[in-house]
Amino acid sequence: MPQMRVFVYSLLLCCISTAVLQLCSLETVAQHKRKKGNIAQTRDNNLPNIVVLATGGTIAGAGTSSVSAGYTSGKVPVNQLLNAVPEAKKLANLSGEQIASVGSQAMADSIWLKLAKRVNQLCAREEVDGIVITHGTDTESETAYFLQLTVKSIKPVVVVGAMRSATAISADGPKNLYDAIAVAATRSSANRGVLIAMNEQIFSAREATKTNTTSTATFQSPNAGPLGVVYDGKVSWYHSILRKHTIDTEFDISQVTALPKVDILYGYANMDASLVDCLLSAGTKGIVIAGVGNGNLYPTVAVKVREATSKGIPVVRASRTASGRVTLQGETDDRQLGTVVSDDLDPSKARVLLQLALLKTNNTAIIQDMFFRY
Repeated sequence: MPQMRVFVYSLLLCCISTAVLQLCSLETVAQHKRKKGNIAQTRDNNLPNIVVLATGGTIAGAGTSSVSAGYTSGKVPVNQLLNAVPEAKKLANLSGEQIASVGSQAMADSIWLKLAKRVNQLCAREEVDGIVITHGTDTESETAYFLQLTVKSIKPVVVVGAMRSATAISADGPKNLYDAIAVAATRSSANRGVLIAMNEQIFSAREATKTNTTSTATFQSPNAGPLGVVYDGKVSWYHSILRKHTIDTEFDISQVTALPKVDILYGYANMDASLVDCLLSAGTKGIVIAGVGNGNLYPTVAVKVREATSKGIPVVRASRTASGRVTLQGETDDRQLGTVVSDDLDPSKARVLLQLALLKTNNTAIIQDMFFRY
């Protein structure tokens, strides 16, 4: 009998050791998969796989009071943001990555390049079905338009933000994030360019702009309206974008490490023309002027603009008005000044397009064609 007990004990120890080794092996594999950025440790094969890339902003902001307007952007990590919307796990298999943790007033070209490259890397993976990007609202539309021109995939890419911090009473971030995930997880969202999902509306990155300092309905498309709506996790489309985007653009930033310096001047009555000289002295490679009315220039500024274009510095006429388009050869003689018009791009987006255009050329005729195509 003692020998039998020893045998049984030895057999049990052997089984336990084998089980422990198997568990350790499985954990090693799981860790390896997590390091490689697998979509999820466990996933529902019937759901799409969505990656959420976080950059900071109000949606990840935290304040000392739920009723105070004051807060610090980019304090809440991406996993905590996802945990705030557990219902979204019924829409998609979710994973998150922290790209940056900044307020969008601090958004920089370097983050744009890092973000666009990462989106392209993820979209190239067969198992990734869409991307959601959390972002501060101050420069959200600029980042979205940069991605619109540089992402090389038809998979849904949706940018989302919030007007109230994550710790605020009646925070809009969780609902906006849920809606953005719903848009990214919807097959019909593919090949519509980069999208912005805010306040239950879906906008084209090219058309959307922030129109109010504090309202949750701040994002609007003054010239074109929203492309669609998202409500109760369901997406409805009403319009499409016709301008070239994503895979149909000529901009490849895969090997780009820095963008050309492009600056914006704001037009006003009795504008100081020496501001143009200041930019040229600072090494600007291109200038966007947010002109009055139809992108018009103060007379002495027009003289300085002609000097700049004659030196090979492209100058784009945009408008400080909230809507409309700047017309070529309108009140301003663009042929004589050598200027380019922004069409209906606002000054901040005109700057984005000019930065990318200057990676390829400083020929104003070619650049003008880009403004009419993109």
